[in-house]
Amino acid sequence: MIQYIVRRLLVNVAVLWVVASLVFFATDALPGDYAIRQVSSQLEAETDYEEAIRAARKELGLDKPVWERYLLFLGDLVTLDFGTSFESDKSTWSELGQRLPTTLELGSMIVFVAFATSIPIGVISAIKQNTWIDYVLRCFAIFGVAAPVFVTALVLTFIVLRFDLWTIDIIGDPHLWSDPGGALRLYAIAAVAGGVSAGAGIMRILRSQMLEVMRNDYIRTAFAKGLNPRDVWIRHALKNAMLPVLTAMGFTIAGIVGGQIILENMYNIDGVGRYLFNRLTERDLPPFQGTVVLIASVVVTVNLCVDLTYAWLDPRIRYS
Repeated sequence: MIQYIVRRLLVNVAVLWVVASLVFFATDALPGDYAIRQVSSQLEAETDYEEAIRAARKELGLDKPVWERYLLFLGDLVTLDFGTSFESDKSTWSELGQRLPTTLELGSMIVFVAFATSIPIGVISAIKQNTWIDYVLRCFAIFGVAAPVFVTALVLTFIVLRFDLWTIDIIGDPHLWSDPGGALRLYAIAAVAGGVSAGAGIMRILRSQMLEVMRNDYIRTAFAKGLNPRDVWIRHALKNAMLPVLTAMGFTIAGIVGGQIILENMYNIDGVGRYLFNRLTERDLPPFQGTVVLIASVVVTVNLCVDLTYAWLDPRIRYS
């Protein structure tokens, strides 16, 4: 087990290096930079525009060759320095610390909705195979897979506004610990939209795995012995069907991050997703690059934990 974990950690380091390289060179190739935006907003009539841009780039370190900036970027990552904002002159850690609680609130709600809906729906759809219940639940899952998250969010927003269910406060900044009611009203649509979109794939995978497991001999034997059907479905079928679903759950958490960038911007939620979008728009690249690498680190760590969970669910699995 230790050897497997060490190998996976080495693979994760290589993956993070590739991610860091891609995000650095991709953002560096974008037209314009922060120096141009800074000079354009502060330029006076008598100022030499080109000279001002050169001075700004030198001050920000953007005048260095690409390879030198790349090596400095990798060196900072090794020391867990994820960059400093050109605009605020604050470290990425400091900026994320202010926004991470909001993102964790919304992300936790999305994960809860995704798993709380996908697992029961997948199980019920398999148990009620080829009945009207199964058809309705499958249509729901297909809608979740096919509809982009922002479309689902817009539909839910129209429903809330049309029937005046509650007021969506996109100006305030409520939190669950300070204003639970306001936070739930703000996050509800985004959480449901993100949860349905993230959980739809799990519904379909779990249904297929449940049907496959329920055709095995040991399931038939359990029913023949007169065991409670609920115990057979939950304790025997579901546990074995969850093995491939765990992989989907790991990727689901990664997909939630992308969905939150859209949802946070739609509802003016000041989280990490909106921060990423704003930094890229402003060409404030160091915090953007560092945040992307940090998110990638979380994703590969989650996937490692998912793989290790296999051994707990299935004692037959041994890592060597």
